[in-house]
Formats: sequence, C-alpha cells, structure tokens
Amino acid sequence: MRFTLNGRTVDVRAHPMKRLLDVLREDCHLTGTKEGCGEGECGACTVLVDGEAVNACLVPFAQVRGARVTTIEGLRGRRRLQEAFVEHGGAQCGICTPGMIVAAAALGRRPNLDDIKTGLAGNLCRCTGYSGIYRAIEAAAVPLRPARRRGARGKRR
Repeated sequence: MRFTLNGRTVDVRAHPMKRLLDVLREDCHLTGTKEGCGEGECGACTVLVDGEAVNACLVPFAQVRGARVTTIEGLRGRRRLQEAFVEHGGAQCGICTPGMIVAAAALGRRPNLDDIKTGLAGNLCRCTGYSGIYRAIEAAAVPLRPARRRGARGKRR
C-alpha cells in the first residue's frame, strides 16, 4: 500500500488490518513510536496522520492509504521542541516522550498552556509528571530573540 511516511512516498506490503504501530516498527523499522498500552489509552504511540495526532495502536494500516504519516523520526524542524524536553525535565524513562513530542508538534508553533493541556490529554506520563512537559512545550514555542547589541556607552541600539 502506498502512503507518505515522513515526507517520502513509500509502498509497504502488510495486511490491511495490521496496526499502523506494528507496520511502522516491524515493516518500516521506525522504532521511535512506542507501544505503551496497545489500547489507545496512553498516547505513547502517537503519530500524525495528515497532521492530526492519532494513536497508531488503534489505526488499521488500511486507514493510511494515500495519507501523510509523520513519526518522531520525521519531525523535521522541531529539534528545539526535543531539546526543550531535555532542558526542562520533560523526559525521564522515555516511553511516553516520542508520543508527547509528536502530540505537541500537532499543536502548532505557539500553543498556550490550555492548548497544551488539551492537546496532551490523551498522553500519559508515569515518571516525570506534567509540569516539566508543559514547561518544555511552552519554552519551545517562544522563539529565541537575538540579544541587542550595546553601543560604546552601554546603551542598547
């Protein structure tokens, strides 16, 4: 079956009712997407399908025919988000982290705290707690401004 995976068109031969999670891990060899519960309750397997965050453990492979699927490995341009998880204590054991980051990427570039809480409501963290995760996403959403240069007398230009 043909679909777009992390920006590249692929053709994967797998049973149409196989879980997308298993196709990604076993057939596509992308192991960043984790299985936490296998029942759609924890969000560890979150991927983007046509830009929407979904639990890959609940999606039959047939559902992604012709779709755009993005995994943690395919989040180009979101390095700041990943770095912020490390800097702000948003990751600990790592099982939920890829799903959290993918879910956060679906929020857009400037989510507020309410958007973050709502967008991550389907993602469970059993180790870190959520304050570090929320801080990380907020920090990644704020673009870094270059420091203003100071003139000869110490005044900002």
